[in-house]
Amino acid sequence: MMTKSTLSLAALAAAALLAGCSSPVKLDTPAPVETRTPGMPIASVDLSKSGAAGAAGNLQRTVYFDFDSFVVKDDYRPVVESNAKALSADRTRKVSVEGHTDERGSREYNLALGQKRAEAVTRAMALLGANDSQMEAVSFGKERPAVSGSGEEAWAKNRRAEIVSR
Repeated sequence: MMTKSTLSLAALAAAALLAGCSSPVKLDTPAPVETRTPGMPIASVDLSKSGAAGAAGNLQRTVYFDFDSFVVKDDYRPVVESNAKALSADRTRKVSVEGHTDERGSREYNLALGQKRAEAVTRAMALLGANDSQMEAVSFGKERPAVSGSGEEAWAKNRRAEIVSR
């Protein structure tokens, strides 16, 4: 028979174990998206030089993320804007946004984080004029690393969302 102090000790041990497995990133909340003031200029992309398909083929297609984050950084705003512009210029074009993570964390956690990264990019492109029906957000978690290795340099290149034509 368990005593009151044994039950309390077991409860504290379980709480400590669960706290050690937690992360400060909440995956059940929507990705934050920056809103712009009406009339604020948006970077333009000249698609007339080589046609929409040619310009779309030359676009940068990778957005990198900080550790344990799915916030699209300002450094990658031009990537998101140019891809959104290409999609809005050609409504028949479709893309998959593939979310990836580094090797740290469980498979389930990384699949959820990769999905949030992909959704953050698709949401940002939708705000810039791309149609939701043109985009699909998918996650590969840590299953498809861009770079092999264990270290910050490799991990930084694996924390990404890639915009892939379908």
